[in-house]
Amino acid sequence: MKIMHKIASIIALLIGIMSVISGSKVLMGIDIKDYTVLNWLVIYNVIFGAISMLAAYFIWKNNSIAKKAVEFILASHTFIAIYLNFFSETVASESIKAMSFRISIWILIYLLTYNKFNKEPLNITK
Repeated sequence: MKIMHKIASIIALLIGIMSVISGSKVLMGIDIKDYTVLNWLVIYNVIFGAISMLAAYFIWKNNSIAKKAVEFILASHTFIAIYLNFFSETVASESIKAMSFRISIWILIYLLTYNKFNKEPLNITK
């Protein structure tokens, strides 16, 4: 099972790096988008990219903070997605798709690390 945690860590690191690089390029004006860009959302993505890289380290090192980091990132992305879908009138569909992608990736990371964080096996008969 240890290999699953290493895979989760690598995925978290890659999504973190992608978020920091792509968001930084937008913030610095290197990558100009042809749709409405919400600067606060780009800043959020860069910050959470860095947090994702930190979470990757915690997962790799089997640190007890890893579970809370994974849950925090997943919950934060979900909260932002709900806000974008229901309360933001200026959000581009690309932003919603990107956030959906991030949520999917973090669900995968959570599932890959689930047994690590929970000593008891998942009981689906309850």
